[in-house]
Amino acid sequence: MDEVNIALYYKLFEIDELIELLQSKPDHVELILTGRYAPPEIIDTADLVTEMKEVKHYFQDGVEAREGIDF
Repeated sequence: MDEVNIALYYKLFEIDELIELLQSKPDHVELILTGRYAPPEIIDTADLVTEMKEVKHYFQDGVEAREGIDF
């Protein structure tokens, strides 16, 4: 569910809908939710939570975004 947390952040749907989906999925199904700003309710419901942070990026050295790759 790519960028679902951003979709929640912009209120494109209700968090209760996502929590219901998470709680009702079959045990053999794994859902991967991505995106920033995961609300506490999602973090509490999830089995595994990982936070990634940028350490180094070539944009910091002035390399501009490339069409078809970065946007």
